[in-house]
Amino acid sequence: MTSPPLALRPPSNRVDPRCRSWWTTQVVLVVVGLLIALLVVPMFLGPLLLLAPAVWLVIGVAAIVVVPRVRWSIHRWEETDTAIYSRSGLFWEEWRAAPLSRVQTVDKTRGPLERLFGLATVVVTTASSKGAVRIRSLDAQVAEEMARRLTVTAEGDQRDAT
Repeated sequence: MTSPPLALRPPSNRVDPRCRSWWTTQVVLVVVGLLIALLVVPMFLGPLLLLAPAVWLVIGVAAIVVVPRVRWSIHRWEETDTAIYSRSGLFWEEWRAAPLSRVQTVDKTRGPLERLFGLATVVVTTASSKGAVRIRSLDAQVAEEMARRLTVTAEGDQRDAT
């Protein structure tokens, strides 16, 4: 008996709330880095360029307030007995549904900022030309348990989904 096709639907789980602090930190680092560069340029090219840092500061403050909230409203994930679902992206929104029968590898990654905030990313590589499904901003323990479950499921499901 063939299982019903996967439906592309909104995943039900939100990412960890600490991701808003992680995303805010990322935006702050970009804003501050570019602001420093924009403050140095007028020293060499003239004071008329002092308007650029002021404009960037206004845009940066707006981004610091808005981007984490918008990303929080978009990012979702869900793990079922048959598939892993994810929705992510700020400007280019991406919805993915990956059948567990197509899972090739399951990885858990944590960058320095993710470790600082107690977060992790689960990367599920499938036999898809689109690439791996990444579920970012999970609690590190949740990510560890999900990676373990997906690995056990993938090992137990050795049938070919092609």
